[in-house]
Amino acid sequence: MNTLLITGTDTEAGKTILTTALAAYWQTYQRCRRFAIMKPIQAGTGDRELYTQLFALEQSLEEITPVYFSAPLAPPIAAAREGRRIELGIIWQALENLRLSRDWVLVEALGGLGTPVTDELTVADLAAEWRLPAVLVVPVRLGAIAQAVANVALARQSRVHLKGIVLNCVQPRSEQEIADWAPAELIQSLTNIPVLGLIPHLAKPTDVAKLAQVAANLDLERLMPCSLTSEPFSG
Repeated sequence: MNTLLITGTDTEAGKTILTTALAAYWQTYQRCRRFAIMKPIQAGTGDRELYTQLFALEQSLEEITPVYFSAPLAPPIAAAREGRRIELGIIWQALENLRLSRDWVLVEALGGLGTPVTDELTVADLAAEWRLPAVLVVPVRLGAIAQAVANVALARQSRVHLKGIVLNCVQPRSEQEIADWAPAELIQSLTNIPVLGLIPHLAKPTDVAKLAQVAANLDLERLMPCSLTSEPFSG
């Protein structure tokens, strides 16, 4: 499948950093191929505006974010406030159109796996129903191990295909803090999910060259479609 869902343990885990890093890598090393980014539901200003700032996506705002709410709240609450319904069919059709027209589609989830999409469904439910392979972003902080274990358990319960875990330094962290708070080997042992690498704290998260370098240091063979981790394009 040419689609990857980027999800996290919760809000502010680092989903956008990983999404933009993978997009930057693609733009740098796969310029002969087309990619797209989708934020299925956005509440408030933020991610889709950043995507259009950093990348030449050739997508309308509606193609990036099929469902948009003004208030930065959980989607069911934001929808109720605006007197609207969350139309999952619109999102699904937009995703299918991108899958057919692009080589790779990055889908940044909202919140964490347990975040409600509607009154009945969570992000995990939707990922399973739509068969979206996913990567889980875990922020490096005290409690990271428990968060990773709990979210992997939720993914398994919901039958989400987790391809791996990426650790993310939301704040500057020392090597000792990383080793103490988010030890990769222990997380892998407890979850039986591979840790694909670490994103260091980025003082300038809009530096596309740096984002591409960060992604290049991850185990991309587990994330990207087959044969799409080749040498940099030149020409």
